[in-house]
Amino acid sequence: MGAGSEDGADEIVTGTRSDLFRYLTAKRSEEYRAIVDLFARRLLADLSPAEVAEELRTAGIALTDDEVYQRCEKLEKWGNLLRGVRDTRATSVRDYHRGRSRFHASKLGGRLHRVAEEILAAGDGVQEVARELLGGIAASLERILTALAVPGTPDAEQIATEVTSVFTNQGVFDESVKEFYRYLNQILTRYDLAGEEYTQFKTMLLEYIELITADVSRYEPVVLERLKQVRAQSDRLIGVLASLPGLITPEGGQAERQPGRTAAEWAQLVAWYDGSHGRSGPETLRSAADQALRQLLANTKRMLAAAGTGLSRRADLLKLASWFDQADADTAHRLYAAAFGAYPARHLLAGPEQPNVVDGPSTSWWDAERVDVAISLRERGDRTARGRNSAVPDPGLTRQRLLEEAEREHDRRRLAASELVAAGDLHGAYLSPAARDLVLEYLARLLAMYRVIEKGALVMDADLALEVEFSPTAGRTMIKAPDGDLVIHGLRVTVAGFGVARSEEGTR
Repeated sequence: MGAGSEDGADEIVTGTRSDLFRYLTAKRSEEYRAIVDLFARRLLADLSPAEVAEELRTAGIALTDDEVYQRCEKLEKWGNLLRGVRDTRATSVRDYHRGRSRFHASKLGGRLHRVAEEILAAGDGVQEVARELLGGIAASLERILTALAVPGTPDAEQIATEVTSVFTNQGVFDESVKEFYRYLNQILTRYDLAGEEYTQFKTMLLEYIELITADVSRYEPVVLERLKQVRAQSDRLIGVLASLPGLITPEGGQAERQPGRTAAEWAQLVAWYDGSHGRSGPETLRSAADQALRQLLANTKRMLAAAGTGLSRRADLLKLASWFDQADADTAHRLYAAAFGAYPARHLLAGPEQPNVVDGPSTSWWDAERVDVAISLRERGDRTARGRNSAVPDPGLTRQRLLEEAEREHDRRRLAASELVAAGDLHGAYLSPAARDLVLEYLARLLAMYRVIEKGALVMDADLALEVEFSPTAGRTMIKAPDGDLVIHGLRVTVAGFGVARSEEGTR
């Protein structure tokens, strides 16, 4: 089976540098990485498939010579390897062609492999900022100025060494700062940060950022002043560096040079400190530090606010997960229902008064009317008020409105009470929904006072001047209404107005 059929879609080659990354995500990426590693970690490595297969077997990867050859061919198509030719002795035409098929790592393939292996081996923890390099940059700039001030021809080798040190140290410092703040951003966005972990992170953030900011503030003026002095002599400096032997490619072009050999690179370095092309590097560091501290304070407020999301529940969730892991199926279902309130939907109370209410205890939540949820609760998960405070309403108007509503409610209850008195014995009576609901209210009051009714009971309502008598019976009381029938088993209900006075002893 050919290499193309083994790797499927990996056979497609675009002819661009993006093909260099294919071996990292191919079907047999571990084998490809091991092969490239043999070439990338050596100088002038020129290996045949047989030599590669032998070394792979030593490392515990069992591949035949043919399989290694197929992998190397694929890596050659992707640009990670290049084919080399060396004269060899062979006993057959096949051995001759295979012996002449030798490979070595390409320039970009080797560079990519080194970077990829560093990323794969890197940890997720924090990395220290190379803040000590700022002092080294200042010292190197001072030595460059001293060498340029010497009468006659300066020492080009010494100046080249210091220039390379300046740009290398600046690059390492800049990258370490970015790596540190990327880690901070990763931690600050966590909502489960609490307890000892939060305390350690807070201490690290407050102390280490202060240390970095202090170092930058101390060395920034010195480095910037010396950079301006060096840039003033940039023409002479570049001329001295140009006097050193250079590398010419076989095509006759100039090879890639170390940084600091052009005026544009010096101008870019100066701009990092003085901000002539935008925000300076030190200013960006201070702004990032302020932003990190503000985010830390925001997380602290979130943890302490009673109306916010509250403290982290990470430990509780881990404990709950361990319970789920140890539970059987039935216990897991009960645990889920208890932890997340996943009980069957039931309408326990009628809720606020609304026009045209049709949802009852038997109405499914799928069919029930929608409930308006406040935007703050729906989008932010809290009820914290936003924006300006609203004007305080006039209490007199509110009082008047409440009195009017109470009067209307009282009138409705009196009308329902009159209907009950007119009906008398409620068995078989046809009542309005309001009168029927009033009967239910008295029934609830009765059941709250007595568990068992043996000799009958009387519920009196002085406000409506009603006497509601509940008498035990072997039958039932059926009350009809437009929206349904009410059946009360074991009780006969009779309603009368206040007529004959009753003593408290006669009220049961």
